[in-house]
Order: sequence, then structure tokens, then C-alpha cells
Amino acid sequence: MSDRDPSVQPTQHAFLVAWGRFAAEIGLIEAIQGVKLKQKQYTHAPQTKVLEFLVATLAGQKQLQEISLAAHPLDKDQAVAEAWGQPGWADYTGVSRTLSSLSWEEAHELGRALEQISQPWLQAELDLLCRQGQRLRMDGDLTGIPVSNTSKTYPNATFGHMDDGIRLGYQAGVVSLESPTYRRLWLSVAHHPGDTVSCTQAEALVRAAEARTGLRPRRRTECLRDRIQAFREQMAPTEQRLHTQRQALADAQTRLSEAHRQAQERQSVLADLEHAYQVCQRRERPTSRLAQARQRWQAAQKRCRSREKAVQKVQAKLTRTQAQLAQQQTGLARLETHLARLKQDNRTNQSSVEIEFRLDAGFGTYENLALLIELGYEVYTKPHSHQVVRYLKSQVTPQTEWTRVGDNAEMVAWPKLQLKRCPYPMNVALERFYTGKTLKHSALLHFGADPVTQDLPAWFDHYNSRQIIEAGIKESKQVFYLHRIKVRSEPAIYLQECCVLFAANFIRWATQWLAQQQVPDEDTLDVRKLGIKRQVQVAAHVSAQVIRDSTGWLLKFGEQSAFAGKVLRLPGGSCPSPST
Repeated sequence: MSDRDPSVQPTQHAFLVAWGRFAAEIGLIEAIQGVKLKQKQYTHAPQTKVLEFLVATLAGQKQLQEISLAAHPLDKDQAVAEAWGQPGWADYTGVSRTLSSLSWEEAHELGRALEQISQPWLQAELDLLCRQGQRLRMDGDLTGIPVSNTSKTYPNATFGHMDDGIRLGYQAGVVSLESPTYRRLWLSVAHHPGDTVSCTQAEALVRAAEARTGLRPRRRTECLRDRIQAFREQMAPTEQRLHTQRQALADAQTRLSEAHRQAQERQSVLADLEHAYQVCQRRERPTSRLAQARQRWQAAQKRCRSREKAVQKVQAKLTRTQAQLAQQQTGLARLETHLARLKQDNRTNQSSVEIEFRLDAGFGTYENLALLIELGYEVYTKPHSHQVVRYLKSQVTPQTEWTRVGDNAEMVAWPKLQLKRCPYPMNVALERFYTGKTLKHSALLHFGADPVTQDLPAWFDHYNSRQIIEAGIKESKQVFYLHRIKVRSEPAIYLQECCVLFAANFIRWATQWLAQQQVPDEDTLDVRKLGIKRQVQVAAHVSAQVIRDSTGWLLKFGEQSAFAGKVLRLPGGSCPSPST
């Protein structure tokens, strides 16, 4: 065939071909093939089967077996394999074996390869935000990945809160970035057992986001210094009490020693009198010297027992105070170590940026709030404890003016309110919602420069904009089926989580790339009008002819497809070199 003669090949997965061309363009195929996997190669390389798993994720396949047993099996679509630079695809059983054999080291290496490919796109968005003078807005959450409650074949699966119930499974900690170009980009994912709770993961989410972006805000060391000073002042009464109790213990021990000495003396006198009475063969009468000596000795013994109890009581108090002070000293040392780390962060931070973090109530413990504040973030969240709502409701009177912030919602706010046991004053708001005849309340918390208490509707809308991550989680489960675990090896489950989040980003980048390649006319498919769900569930499963020549690739959609009469142009001449 000459360079001028086109090659025509059918496919039942049109957009998988397009995405394969994009994957070759950005170096994804080469990156995956460059990861060393300690597995034998028979017909297909293990890296090929990892790529096949990623392609199946992009196709939104619910089960791994759909690779071979779907109405139009992916492993029979040669056009897709060639677009992804592979000589062919393996049966789903081979993919399953390869994934099940992955070690944690290999799974993490594959995850890093996906991050490496993502970095230029992420960096471009970060640079755009900085040029526009915009703050980075990040959202974090923990999402459950349940399995059957009776299953015994998922390693390290545990029971925890998932889907509004107690389920067996895993948790995935995720962070997203609000993107001006793509609306949402996933930054990181972390795999956890099912009993992991949100309040333990706030710092991990923040650290993961910082590691991924390479950016962090200026640490608020001045806040932490004030907190340490206040902590020292709180320790002063404990130290004084310890000093007082040590002195009390010394006094009690002195009194006990005196009681023991007196008891010994009286016992000696009693013994001498008993001996003298025996020698003289005298009887002990109730008022005799011997009887009186015996009574004084018994009184001394009683006094010893009483003072021993007093020593024990003072010792117990001292032990509790010592434990309390030791705990406070440990806390102080932790805060001072934390301060030293924050100072070092500021010294090495050449380009601090403003970053906002939004979290739900599960993360809103006072310790997490303090950490995020000290790390320099603009914090939007809800309180972890419902006691805050009860307290705020007690502060409301019939004369309190409520501000309408939604169709069925009102708010009242308190600027810089010092909540009990919270290290820093927070902007606090009480919300009330009317759902039919039911009135519900919740609270919002904020720390930072935004004057949120001056514009309550804006505060309400801005916090609820964190639905962007909830929509992303919904997309990951309803489009890419994150909650349908396709393998029963924990490293492979982690890889599935990485692939799902990467796929969501990848399609957004590919959409922009594909749109840039088109010459606008009535026959060209406008990919910008196709949402992620439609691309995955429809465009990745429509029939088309793949027409290739020296000028590039062309997808001509079949007459029986949803895009009949449309075409999609792909750049590049020859297809990527198939792996051998």
C-alpha cells in the first residue's frame, strides 16, 4: 500500500481509538511500558495488560470479564489495540492474572507513572490560576468502596460507614482542584481500610495535595506561637498543683514517720510493762498502767493506718497530676516540633500561594481545624460535633434576625467566635432549613481573610460549591464504576482507584485536544458538546471506520451509530509502534 492509499479498519469503540492517539501523543503508552513488572511474558506483555485495564476503565466497563464477554468485546477490536500501540489485547483472564500478581511496589510505580503524565496538564492549570491571581481551591473527602458484607476474599477489607450504612470494604481519600479550564481535576487518591474515619485523614489529604502540586501557603507561625504561649499558661496551674502536692506528700510522709516512731515507742513501753506484770504476777485491770499503755499503743497503730491512707490519697493525686503534666509536656513538645517544621517550610517556600481547603463535617474536629489554620489554609468546613449546633441554637432569641440564603434556608453568623476547646476564634454560622414541616439546623465554620459574615448568601453558596467533589465521586462510581472492584488483590484495587481518577482527568484533557484538531464544519463532531458520561457510555461504544493515511487518522462514524454522518479527525501519520 502506498502512502496515498488509505487504510480502512472497523471499530466498535470509536473514542477508544481517539483516546489511544491522545495517549500516544502525551507519552502515556511509553510511560506504562517503561514500568518494570516482574512477570513472565507469554503472548502479551504484562504492561500491555495494564494498558488494557486502563482502556477498559475508560470504556466504563463494570466487570473485568466485559473485556472478552461484552456484546462487542474489547479484546477483539484490533483498531483500538493499534491505536494504543499494541499488537493485540489479552483475554480478560490474562488481565486478571497480571493484576493479581502486582506487588505494592509495582502498583505504586504505575501510579507514579500516571502522575508523571498528568503533571504537565496540572502544572498548566496551576500556572493559569497564578497568572489570573486566583486562589487555589481544593476539596477533600473520604469515599467508601463497599463489597459484599459476607465476602471473605477481599484482603484487609473492614466494616465502616459507607453509603449511609455499615458496610464491608475500603475507603479512598481523594482531593480535587477547582480548575478554570476543566472545572475539576483530581489531585490524589489514597487507599485505606473500610474502618478509616474522616477525622483521622485531614492532614494526609492536605499533605498529599501539597506533594502533588508542589505548592503550599505561607504557614501561620504567629498563630502557633500564640497557641504555644497560651498552652504554657494553661500548664502553669498544673505545675503549681504538682509543687503543692509534692509538698503535701512530703508532709504526709513526715507525719506517717512520726506516727510509726510513736507507735514503736509505745509498743516498747507496753512490752516492758507486760514483762514487769508477768514477773510480779500482777493482773491487768481496766485502769491499770498496763491497760492504759495498751490503749495508747492501739491508738498509735490506728493513727499509723489513718496516715498511711492519707499518704496514699495524696500520692494518687500526685500521680494523676504528674500524668496530666507529662501529657501536657508531650503536647507542648509536639507543638514546638510542629512550629519548627512550619518555620522550615516558610524558609524553603519560594512561592507561597493562597490555597483554600473545603471539607465536610467528618473532618471538622478542633485539632484538624487548628492544623489547617496553622498550615496557612483558608478553611471552610462544618463542625464535627453537633454540640456546636446546640450551643448556637441556645444563643438565638426570638429577636434574632435571620438572613435568607436559599429557597428554604436561612443563616445567622457570629464573627470570630471563640468556641470551647477550639484553639482559634472562628467565623461561625447557624443554618436552618425547612424541609416540608421539618426544621433542621447545621453550622458552618470558616477561618481566613474572606469577610464571610458580611455576605451570608455568598458564604452559603461558596461552601456548598464543594458539591464539585461530591459530583466527581458520583462520576467515578456511576461512570467509571469505582465501587465495582474488578480484582481481589489490594495493590490492584489501589491501581483501579488510580486509573479511575486518571481516566476522569484524561478524558477532559483529550476533549480539549480533540477539539483543537478539528476543522469546524457541519460534518465534524463537536466533542466539546459531549459530557464525560456520554463520551464514556456512548462515544466509546459506537461503531466507526478508522481511515488512516500519511496525513493522519479519520474516524467516520457508522450509519447505525449515535453520531451517524459525523467525522472526527486525529493528528499524526502512522500509528504508534506496537510493542513486541
